[in-house]
Amino acid sequence: MFGMALQLRRSLCAAPLGLLLLSCGSDGTGTGDGTASGTGIGSTSGATSSSTGPTTGVSVSGTDPSGASESNGTTMIPPTSTTEATTSPVTTTGEPGSSTGEPSTTSGVVPGSSSGEPGSTTGVIDGTTTTTTGGGGDSTTGGPPPVCEPGMGGGMGIIDKSFIWIASADINEISKVDTLTMTELARYKTGSISESPSRTAVSADGRFVVVNGRNSGRSTMFAANLADCVDTNKNGQIDTSQNKANILAFGADECMVWQITHPTAGAGSPGPRGVTWTPGEWDYGLCKYVNPKVWVGYLAPGNTAKFAKIDGATGIVEETMSAPNWIGSGFAPYGAALDPQFRPWFSSLRGEFVRVNTDEVPTTLTRITPPGTVQSYGFTIDEDGNPWFGGCSGPVTVYDQKNATFTSIAGTGACHRGVTADAKFVWVASNGPCGLVQVDRESRTLIAKHVPAQCSTAIGLSIDLEKYVWLVDQGGFAWKFAPDNVKAMQKILISGSHYVYSDMTGGQLQSILPQ
Repeated sequence: MFGMALQLRRSLCAAPLGLLLLSCGSDGTGTGDGTASGTGIGSTSGATSSSTGPTTGVSVSGTDPSGASESNGTTMIPPTSTTEATTSPVTTTGEPGSSTGEPSTTSGVVPGSSSGEPGSTTGVIDGTTTTTTGGGGDSTTGGPPPVCEPGMGGGMGIIDKSFIWIASADINEISKVDTLTMTELARYKTGSISESPSRTAVSADGRFVVVNGRNSGRSTMFAANLADCVDTNKNGQIDTSQNKANILAFGADECMVWQITHPTAGAGSPGPRGVTWTPGEWDYGLCKYVNPKVWVGYLAPGNTAKFAKIDGATGIVEETMSAPNWIGSGFAPYGAALDPQFRPWFSSLRGEFVRVNTDEVPTTLTRITPPGTVQSYGFTIDEDGNPWFGGCSGPVTVYDQKNATFTSIAGTGACHRGVTADAKFVWVASNGPCGLVQVDRESRTLIAKHVPAQCSTAIGLSIDLEKYVWLVDQGGFAWKFAPDNVKAMQKILISGSHYVYSDMTGGQLQSILPQ
């Protein structure tokens, strides 16, 4: 029942909460797209049209515009439509862990604890394949009890409090709102001037949020709980915002854990915009996901889209993929979400979209060019792994991964913004007129178009841990409602101009985790 208090996912293995964001044996330094440094404390452990497209694997090697050599696998998907024109197929090259080229900068201090068995990591970093094996038993030789399998009672990441993080682009701030009480608990500066924060993404355990500054090229992580903040000035207390009126200067709030400035092509359009977390790897010994990552998309010089994998604990850039000749209306990768295989997807503004194949070694990219009617703007992925797009201007569209087809939802032509999906419905913010579109997820048909009591510019959508839907309006407020009672919307005022299209609650990430 939607009115019940938040039901906590409790790990039967009683693993410590503080271990989820710990990576194994890190000393807090490393290299990624250029150089990065940081300090880690402790040990880290219905349909109107459709199109189909054959998939062709292509091996590509080339040179990154920065001068770093690269060699990686590429997939091209050139869909052909019976009703819509498509753009030309494109190719992609990957740049795993380049240690040369444009530098990224990282600063921050990260809390941690030294307990438990290490997790496991496999990937390509700085051009070298590395594998470390985690503890806790091998399921092929007796291994852990079934309860420690993902989705069988083990911890997905215990969330004690559910927050929605809403960025205010005009005043360089992000608000932390308690989704249960609808109270704005704190505000944080995301930069000094002209930051223009937009997309936010919450970790699987709800303890951390990353916010991207479109103008500054900065990604910044904040901790939701005091226990994860760091007394950097050593005054014996955590200096942090206590309420919406108590806002510390940028860099002075000790709940800001790390920040990165990406080597973008310049201010504004290059981003970063799209951002999503991965939960990490499942550690049987801890009965937890460990070593989560953040994926961020930005635009580098030469119209090359970059997709950076960042260590969630330290802010170190571990791997960077490149997509030359980016098709995205001159903007950085616009949105991001994770599929059930823990592969990040990035959308563009009225252009292509990309799947980062983190399940391959080395990592590759798959670039897909949709029909011209898609006009992508808002973006999410449902629990079945299918991406949904809000067209502006155009229909709401879903891409079926299994069949490689695009299906546009009849009756949804408008300027659609943010998109989110729950078990039954897809919810889309709409402009012209201002409102909320409700689509049946399985039948892919329009259910209703709702108009809130006040609607300025409907922007962002997210689903909290109690399965309530949040509609954020650019006009300085947000609505909360139960999916089965849209008319009973509750309103909260939040100062600022909210330009948000992302997983502000962590609900999208939770929806694709094993249950």
